[in-house]
Amino acid sequence: MKHMRIPLLLVLGGLTACFATAQDAFPSRPLTIVIPYPAGGTSDSQMRMIQEPLSKLLGQPVIIDNKPGASGAIAAQAVARAKPDGYTLLYPNNGVLIATLLNDKLGYDAIKDFKPISTVTAVPMVLVTNKSVPATDLAEFLKYVKKQQKGIMYASAGTASYGHLASARFAQMAGIKVEHIPYKGEAGTTMAVRGGDVQMLLTTPSSAMLGQVKEGNLTMLGVATETPSAVVPDVPTINKVVPGFTSEVWFGLLAPAGTPDDVIMKLNAAVKKVMADEAVRAKLLPTGALPYTSTPTEFATLMSREQAQWRDIITKYKIKAD
Repeated sequence: MKHMRIPLLLVLGGLTACFATAQDAFPSRPLTIVIPYPAGGTSDSQMRMIQEPLSKLLGQPVIIDNKPGASGAIAAQAVARAKPDGYTLLYPNNGVLIATLLNDKLGYDAIKDFKPISTVTAVPMVLVTNKSVPATDLAEFLKYVKKQQKGIMYASAGTASYGHLASARFAQMAGIKVEHIPYKGEAGTTMAVRGGDVQMLLTTPSSAMLGQVKEGNLTMLGVATETPSAVVPDVPTINKVVPGFTSEVWFGLLAPAGTPDDVIMKLNAAVKKVMADEAVRAKLLPTGALPYTSTPTEFATLMSREQAQWRDIITKYKIKAD
C-alpha cells in the first residue's frame, strides 16, 4: 500500500496544479463587449479605438456586439443574465443608471445586477450661451439670469436626456430659474442656442458647437469638470462659481454580478494599461473624450452617488421619459 500512495499523491498534486493553471488562465477564449447603442455612435467608436490594444494585452480577440434599443435595456439585460465569468461585458454610460430611474420595468438593476470593472473615458459637459446674452463669464451670466423675472430657457437633446437632468441640477445648485425646451438630438440644440431660441445649453462639446464658439456665435462660459479639461483647456471650471457642480458623461465596463474578483482585477489592470497609452489618448481627444480609469470600488461609488443625484432631480422636477 505504501508504494501506491506515492503515485496517487503525485497524481493528485498534478491535478491540483492543472486546476490552478486553468483557473489562472483567464482569458482563454474571446471576450464579447456589448454596447447598448448602434454602430457608429460614441460608445461604439470609443470601444473600436481601444479594441485592438485591449485584445493584444489580453491575448484574446475582443468582439464588439451592438445591441441598441429600449434606452439601453436590451444590452443591459443580456449582460446581466450572462454567465458571470468575465467573457461577456457591458460598455454603458451614465444612461444605464438614468433609464432604470425613469422606468422600473426594464428588467435589470443598474447597481445590483453588475460588478464594476473600471470607468474607461469621460466627456466633459460645457456651458454655452447665445452671443446676445450680456455676460462674458459665468458669474456675470448668473447675475443676469437672476434679474430675469421669468428666468431663461435652455435646450437639451430630449426629455429625460442626460443634458436635461444635468441642466436641471445645475439650475438647482446655481439658484436660477430656467425653462426646459427639449429637442431631438444634439444638432438641434446647438442651432437653437445659436439662433437665440434658447439662451443656455449644457452639453458635451461637438465639433459643430466648438466651431460656433470660434466664430463668435456662441459664448463658452465654463466646463463642468473638477479641474481644467484638456478638451477645452482655456475654459474655466464651473465649480469655481457654483461650488461642487461637476458633470461628465462617463463610459465604463461592467461585468455580470458574481464575476470572480480575480477576473475583475485582471480586466481592470488591462483597461488601465491600455488607457495610459498616449496613442489611445491622441485618438480619443479629437472626439472630446479623455481616458478616465478607476478601481472597481471607485466606479461602484461613482454609480451609487450619481444614481442618488439623478433620483433627486427626477423626483424634484417630476421628469418622465417620453
